[in-house]
Amino acid sequence: MARGDAEFVEFASAASGRLVHAAFLMTGNHHQAEDAAQTALVRTYASWSRVRGSDAYGYARSVLVNHLIDTWRRPIREYPSEDLPEQHRGDVADEVVTRRWLLAILGTLSARERAIVVLRYYFDLPEAQVARELDVSVGTVKSTSARALAKLRTRNCVPETQETCT
Repeated sequence: MARGDAEFVEFASAASGRLVHAAFLMTGNHHQAEDAAQTALVRTYASWSRVRGSDAYGYARSVLVNHLIDTWRRPIREYPSEDLPEQHRGDVADEVVTRRWLLAILGTLSARERAIVVLRYYFDLPEAQVARELDVSVGTVKSTSARALAKLRTRNCVPETQETCT
């Protein structure tokens, strides 16, 4: 094993779940989220010697967000096939209702608004750090966040009654 590989494996094990979840909140697609998180970890590993002493998780999160923004700018064409993906079966009704509600509500926002809301309120990052990661001004983060939250407040989304956003 190369120097630092064991350290990276430990980091990847600890960070991958949270990266996948954040990517899922931004994309609304589980498979796309897993691919984005994997790409972020691969790119973090490529720079591991430089970032392992500093905030490696912050670096991986920045790579994740930048990768997702790039895919929104240049969408990859997908071709349907006859094969269906594996389906998880079980008693997960509450999770499904909550997930659908969250995806419906986040789906009403633009890509930038979703990214800012997820970074600001899921990752609990300060406005200045969100601005640095998205390469926008702090004022843009504040105004976009306020606009996104106002949109969310005006929606009729009630997770307990299994209604979707109108």
